[in-house]
Amino acid sequence: MPVTDVQQDIDNLTLTIIADFAAPVERIWQVYADPRQLEQVWGPPTYPATVVEHDLTPGGRVTYFMTGPEGDKHSGYWLITTVDQPTGFGFDDGFADEDFKPLSDMPVSRNTYRFAAHDGGTRATYVSTYETAEGLQQVLDMGIVEGATLSINQIDSLVA
Repeated sequence: MPVTDVQQDIDNLTLTIIADFAAPVERIWQVYADPRQLEQVWGPPTYPATVVEHDLTPGGRVTYFMTGPEGDKHSGYWLITTVDQPTGFGFDDGFADEDFKPLSDMPVSRNTYRFAAHDGGTRATYVSTYETAEGLQQVLDMGIVEGATLSINQIDSLVA
């Protein structure tokens, strides 16, 4: 399994996930740069994603929804803040309604995804920072660690 470490730091309002892949940095970048590939790994297997809008440039926006096993839909968005192709990007990630309008009662995280050559493959470092400890705790209680781990672990079969 690619995920090798998960660190929750309530004091610093961060969730950090480390994953190692047997693929070059450029290949891992493509997973996020191509909306059809992103759909295969954004969301756990039982909540597949559909990417609606995908503009992976600074100031760009990515919108998506995940469909649950009962047909329930959960929408979200990314607001792209930085792009350093192919070694990473930054974005604000939030929950949205069905029209992709941000849900003001849900936490937003500032994310930094970094991809670096490591042991003949790629080490990905995913850092999510929340505005409040309550926001971080809310997503932890919703199962973000389990969901993110299942999602990230799907990348291995996609890049094989």
